[in-house]
Amino acid sequence: MPEGTSAVSRREIERVAVLGAGSWGTTFAKVLADAGTEVRLWARRSSVADRIERERVNEEYLPGVELPRGLSATDDATEAVRGAEAIVLAVPSQTLRENLAGWQPFLPEGATLVSLAKGVELSTLKRMSQVISEVAGVAGERIAVVSGPNLAKEIAAEQPTATVVACSDHERAVALQRACSTGYFRPYTNTDLVGVEVAGACKNVIALACGVASGLGYGANTMSTLITRGLAETTRLGVALGAEPMTFAGLAGMGDLAATCLSPLSRNRTFGERLGRGESLVEAQRAAHGQVAEGVKSCTSLCALADRCGVEMPIAEVVHRVCHEGLDPVPAAAELLGRERKPE
Repeated sequence: MPEGTSAVSRREIERVAVLGAGSWGTTFAKVLADAGTEVRLWARRSSVADRIERERVNEEYLPGVELPRGLSATDDATEAVRGAEAIVLAVPSQTLRENLAGWQPFLPEGATLVSLAKGVELSTLKRMSQVISEVAGVAGERIAVVSGPNLAKEIAAEQPTATVVACSDHERAVALQRACSTGYFRPYTNTDLVGVEVAGACKNVIALACGVASGLGYGANTMSTLITRGLAETTRLGVALGAEPMTFAGLAGMGDLAATCLSPLSRNRTFGERLGRGESLVEAQRAAHGQVAEGVKSCTSLCALADRCGVEMPIAEVVHRVCHEGLDPVPAAAELLGRERKPE
């Protein structure tokens, strides 16, 4: 039996640890508990864990949402992962390596490692699954990704949505699919881990561009143009990295892109709007109250990765220049529209 395709992938996942109690980590923990899976949620601060245990709420990141009894919380990561068949990593992409290095010594043998982060590491240009494999020292078959049109606040309110559970080991993906299936949350499986990860990282950058356009007062035509052309450059990069083109037409591609670009609940879209209205990067970050807009950093790493692959990503390049080189949003929009005319 190949390393990584262990018996863990062939039985039900009954106990899961979710490491990270932000809005999406807490919401996914709720989904798992509602699906009948035993969940332990790790919070960095004991005050957050204690309040979840005492009052069944995470008021700081998910206000007004009552958390199910099948979900327990702790600030002890060792305790959280003990006996878990799956470990969900729910921390920002640029902090995943540091956090995982601290958790690696006590990860259960054979457990599925699940990434909720969407980004490309700045220092190495590696996708999150590659970072996990390197730091945890596990085969790729043990790593899964959950990605799709999954705005945390809507899911926490139990509004219907779907997602993609991607893993190169199909049986492992199916086990995780069963562990998080509810009446309001429908997961589909996919073995194209590369495509799902590239789509998740790029959509945050395109959403920033849409936010900037909205802040400048542009309407539906502009949004549709950015979404469509953004999907094209995302697909180019994904295919260059070995992804299946059809992945980008699905939930993890077009589905996630549309939700993130169009919803006011999207942190990346909202962050871009602030930039479009004339706020500086520092002002926009201050207004975000500690919530991470992943696209701000991913635009830089994606541009570097695209350059390495010889792929053009004009929207990502302009977003990088707006965020990190002081390019004014007004001429940035004009620059995109003034690009060389060519066949679609």
